[in-house]
Amino acid sequence: MSEQPKPQDSGRDETAEERADRRWGDLLQEVRIAQTGAQIMFGFLLTVAFTERFAGLDGLERTLYVTVVTLGAFAVGTLIAPVSYHRLLAGEHVKPRMVTAVAHLVALGLVLLALTISAALLLLLRVAGLGWGAWAVAGGVLLWFGICWVLFPATVLRRGREDGRPAR
Repeated sequence: MSEQPKPQDSGRDETAEERADRRWGDLLQEVRIAQTGAQIMFGFLLTVAFTERFAGLDGLERTLYVTVVTLGAFAVGTLIAPVSYHRLLAGEHVKPRMVTAVAHLVALGLVLLALTISAALLLLLRVAGLGWGAWAVAGGVLLWFGICWVLFPATVLRRGREDGRPAR
């Protein structure tokens, strides 16, 4: 008989359900920040097509606008998805799995949000006349998001594991 692997000790005295409840609360606090920003930005983006200046956009700028609005819609929809998960799965005794699935959706939502912000910045800077420099600035901002949102946390996680600290 082989032993089943034990889940890594979190250093907390909590059941799997208590852990799921804690993680769910943490996740909701995190998503509220990203969700609000994404919704506000998406709302502003929708109004751009109704301005006089929109008619003066060239083909690339119109394509960028459509891309930005589409990415924004995907970001908002993905970041609102936890509400649907909770409504559909509440009381079904699947919270640990739900929390994991929603955490993946929130991560995807953050990627979509970073792409939306970078593409919106690219469009704005092109319209402002920055030309090819707009691509460099937008690319730099996207890189910065990757550093702040992925690289820095990954470094903290790696160092914690090297120090022998338990996960979550």
